[in-house]
Amino acid sequence: MGGSVLGALADLVLPRTCAGCALPGAVLCLSCAGLLTRPRLATPRRFPDGFPPTVAAGAYAGPVRPAVLAFKERGRAELARPLGTALALAVAAVISAVPGRGSVVLVPVPSSRAALRTRGRDHVRELTRSAVGELRSAGLPVTVDPILRRRGRVRDSAGLSAVQRRANLAGTFEVADTAPAGALLVLVDDVVSSGATLTEAAAVLGSATHPGDPPVLAAVVAATPRLPGAPSSAGDLRVVPKRPQIVHRPPSDRLSGRVNRD
Repeated sequence: MGGSVLGALADLVLPRTCAGCALPGAVLCLSCAGLLTRPRLATPRRFPDGFPPTVAAGAYAGPVRPAVLAFKERGRAELARPLGTALALAVAAVISAVPGRGSVVLVPVPSSRAALRTRGRDHVRELTRSAVGELRSAGLPVTVDPILRRRGRVRDSAGLSAVQRRANLAGTFEVADTAPAGALLVLVDDVVSSGATLTEAAAVLGSATHPGDPPVLAAVVAATPRLPGAPSSAGDLRVVPKRPQIVHRPPSDRLSGRVNRD
């Protein structure tokens, strides 16, 4: 009640605009939100060795980029709902490729201590909580387990190559506990670009699994588009079909429709 009143008052003082295209009237307009309803395999420009099979809800380009940055860097926390719905769609797509799966556990990629101090919040955990709500409402019994954590320090990755980013991240993740036996672990993050973070996190997370457990997968809101003509590494993605099988529901369904109404 109080939050809705404050939100209405804020709209009077600061009219709401789309975080993607800046048109007034919605947190994320129909057109921009629609760009995050197109699950596809994330294909970094150069596949790091060990890059986990990853599905993105859309491309990290055009209006999607400012929308993600507005949530991540500019404190527009209200975007957790539409971006969380996009993440839920990516999770649903990637787990659909694993037949006979058991329990599904989402593992958020932890932010560095420096990032937490700067932003004052863990934006990936916020996205994860929103995605879990959407997935459970759609009948998918997923859970969250933040068993990954950061240690040490990393330097800014801007300007680093994929190899340099991986080296920069080496040793910065650790597991706080072992994963539940037989669980399908899905790393979740906001964006994948070079793939270095997910590769390092998946390698460390894999050490917490049990013999016979399914491989670690990943899902993100958006992925940097692949350069035209760049070579592929289909062997790294053989766990996930080229066209993830997603159950399409009527527009009123929470998982497939709500993202277009925010």
